[in-house]
Amino acid sequence: MSTQTNPGHLHSLTPLRGIAALWVVLYHYSFQYFPNLHPDSYTHLVQKGYLAVDLFFMLSGFVLTHVYHGTFTDSVGDKYWSFLRARIARLYPLHLAVLLLFVATALAVRAVEYAATGSFPAIPLKGAESVWALVANLFMLQGLYASMLSWNYPAWSISLEFMAYLVFPFALPWVWRSSGRAQALLAVGALATLFALAWATQDNLNQWDGPQTLLRCLPEFLMGTLLYSAFRSGLAAPVLSSDLTMAGVVVAILLLLHTGGPDLLAVPLFALLILAAVANHGRAAGMLNVRPLVWLGDVSYSLYLIHGFVEYATTRLLGLGLGIHDRKALPGSWSMALMLAMVTACLLMAGPAYRRIEVGGRRLLRDGPRFGRLTLATAGRRVD
Repeated sequence: MSTQTNPGHLHSLTPLRGIAALWVVLYHYSFQYFPNLHPDSYTHLVQKGYLAVDLFFMLSGFVLTHVYHGTFTDSVGDKYWSFLRARIARLYPLHLAVLLLFVATALAVRAVEYAATGSFPAIPLKGAESVWALVANLFMLQGLYASMLSWNYPAWSISLEFMAYLVFPFALPWVWRSSGRAQALLAVGALATLFALAWATQDNLNQWDGPQTLLRCLPEFLMGTLLYSAFRSGLAAPVLSSDLTMAGVVVAILLLLHTGGPDLLAVPLFALLILAAVANHGRAAGMLNVRPLVWLGDVSYSLYLIHGFVEYATTRLLGLGLGIHDRKALPGSWSMALMLAMVTACLLMAGPAYRRIEVGGRRLLRDGPRFGRLTLATAGRRVD
């Protein structure tokens, strides 16, 4: 493997994260929350928004390999716990904060019901808002829990991301020392696993519950690691660095999604998109790295987690405040206006959540003597 260096932040991947997060929001809000808008009547692009999660998994594998390949090149040792501490500091503060918002809102709804009926609703032991589901969410195990989405439903993918973190430091040295042929076989194996999942689910990668979610997350995370190795080798740079290649990949992805093509085809196209984005330093990179898209990428995690709460709170407000329990009964213009208001609320909340909870919580949890050694190992490289 080449020892070519590539220090620093991979700038063009940040806007991709932001676009992917907004794509998920639009998918949940228009296709699922307001199905009477019928976005699939015009395009399947929004309907395929769940595939943004697959892009997230690949981006995570790529970025973490970029940051930590020097740390875990030969062995893991006590650096493992410093790594986990850093990753928990990245995920958990916002996850916990939004989860507590859900719990507080659920308790407020029950208090309103108590005021209206005189009896306090029983605390559920089963279902999406049960005590056991809350425990699973607190320990970030909800992606493996039962056959339902519970509490902050988008956070199922965060639990799978954490599962990938648990094995990443052990897998990285092995992958990094492998020959090019062995890495190619690993890539084929990862794609074969996704193919088997797609075959078993009638070409539906939208798997979000139970252990089979690992068959979605782990191969894609591994593909991100392998993509970074390919990027470091520099073999594909002459082809992938051109603006024409970037444009071609984007058009291919949009056509696939617009026509509702096979989910599995999106995975290799996402791989090409990641490689083209990091290799390009021309006009395409300039278009990606405009300030609004960079900001959207910075707050992407906040946007992703908060949008579930905005939907949850809106549902309760419509039901308790306006007596609207069937969103399908709303006129299309009302649905569109409400959807835009919800998206706006998410964006307005994402900025402060990023600054105060994500960044602030990360710094708070990262402080400590055990983190110092890993800080030196990743100096000069931004970890997201």
